Amino acid sequence: AFFANKVEHESKHCNSKGFQRPGSSTFDRVYTANQNCGHAYPTFLAMLWCAGLLCSQAPAAFAGLMYLFVRQKYFVGYLGERTQSTPGYLFGKRIILFLFLMSVAGILNYYLVFFFGSDFEMYIKTMTNAISPLLLIP
Repeated sequence: AFFANKVEHESKHCNSKGFQRPGSSTFDRVYTANQNCGHAYPTFLAMLWCAGLLCSQAPAAFAGLMYLFVRQKYFVGYLGERTQSTPGYLFGKRIILFLFLMSVAGILNYYLVFFFGSDFEMYIKTMTNAISPLLLIP
């Protein structure tokens, strides 16, 4: 809602109808940042659900909240100079990678239980609980 509100505000600020604003670099930055965030959220939601269902809910929820804050930082950084959005982008990639690895670990554990009867769920949960605070390191 914050992103859409910013796009609407910039659209009204340009005093024109529609979303085609030739020559408005501020509007272009806001609109592009909104589109980038909109394209990244489906991947994030898929990784969040898979990590939460297949591995552990608490670290997945923590990583999800961190991702939302990081995307906010990316969006606000994108409104300034383009180099200000780079830390938010890289941090978001790291969180998506963490959620992906959690999903893979959950899937591997399922197949280990199914084929070999070995359950490593407690080890995986302990590892993800221990690693998730490391996401706070920039």
